[in-house]
Amino acid sequence: MLERLNQAMEHIDTHLDQSIDVAELARIAVTSEYHLRRMFSALAGTPLSEYIRRRRLTVAGAEVLAGRESLLEIAVRYGYSSGEAFARAFRAMHGVGPGEARRTGSTLVSQPRLSFRLTVEGSSSMRYRIVNRPAFTVVGLKARVPLVHTGPNQAIIDFVRGIDPRTLERLEKLSDQEPQGIVAVCDDLDPSRAEGTELDYYHGVTTSAAAPEGTTALAVPAGTWVVFTTSGPVPQAIQELWRDVFTEWFPSNPYRSRSGPEILRTRLSPDNTEADAELWLPVERQQG
Repeated sequence: MLERLNQAMEHIDTHLDQSIDVAELARIAVTSEYHLRRMFSALAGTPLSEYIRRRRLTVAGAEVLAGRESLLEIAVRYGYSSGEAFARAFRAMHGVGPGEARRTGSTLVSQPRLSFRLTVEGSSSMRYRIVNRPAFTVVGLKARVPLVHTGPNQAIIDFVRGIDPRTLERLEKLSDQEPQGIVAVCDDLDPSRAEGTELDYYHGVTTSAAAPEGTTALAVPAGTWVVFTTSGPVPQAIQELWRDVFTEWFPSNPYRSRSGPEILRTRLSPDNTEADAELWLPVERQQG
């Protein structure tokens, strides 16, 4: 998988002055477009689209300083419709406009070309199981919240605090399948998974029952799931689990993520500082 990702990185670098089709990158990596975006974001710590943009502006910056072509010619080559659009993007990355950079020989910012390699760290084994499930329903309360990669998600905290405990008691009685009890469900995430992009958050249960009045239902089709378990401090252990799933487990196993909700069951310690967690991710087996 890592070798194929590196081939996709090579394709990006040789086509920076052309349109780059993410579907073609996924074909090179022998995976789905959805999984490629997820995998890249987890491994690189930045969305794929942002990496491509920064690589283009890095190469364009070198050409600006070289002074062999006009700024407009460079702008058009790297996909900008006007000199003004190029100047805005250039300044956002480099902290200086292209004209000033050329006149003064300013120091610019460089986005290095990425390559991926496997590092063996001797970390503890990941605990997981594969589950084939029939269709089910998530029933609960829903909010649109921003994605937060590290640290508490205050929007989710505020939303959950505002739920009447009696409502949660009624919902918990509807739980009739795994994962049991109240769960956190994330759905409709932006493909880039960039920090601050929005997602649908459900606080509820997985059930075969109908949604009571005042709640929202999310129908989940039949499919395959990988289920991970972890224990540790909140929220670090859970966020580290998400990271390790995409940086360690997926590159080492014949599965890829597929579109669908991501379900987290958490059981907090009495002082709310530690948790046992179970993470359910929708997957499909890799072809070939």
